[in-house]
Amino acid sequence: MMLFFPNFLVDKIKDLLASLVTYLEEDNHSNEEIQSKLDKVVIAINDLQEEFGENDSEIETVARDSIGTTVHQILEAYQIDIDIEEAIRERDW
Repeated sequence: MMLFFPNFLVDKIKDLLASLVTYLEEDNHSNEEIQSKLDKVVIAINDLQEEFGENDSEIETVARDSIGTTVHQILEAYQIDIDIEEAIRERDW
């Protein structure tokens, strides 16, 4: 089975993750504030699922793993002590 991820939708996910990085670089935030931002980013990614479906694609295992890994790497890079499962707790993918 060939995986298809429309570039414009991948770019939307990249932009959401980049907004997280920008947020982290702006100021020192508490873990609660960071978790709130993570929740907003993940909910926004959830909201893209319908658009993926409309383009004969989906946020499936490879995409889910990639998003989770990227969030984990961001948290590590900024030395944020939030468990990855907690960080992406709002996901429905």
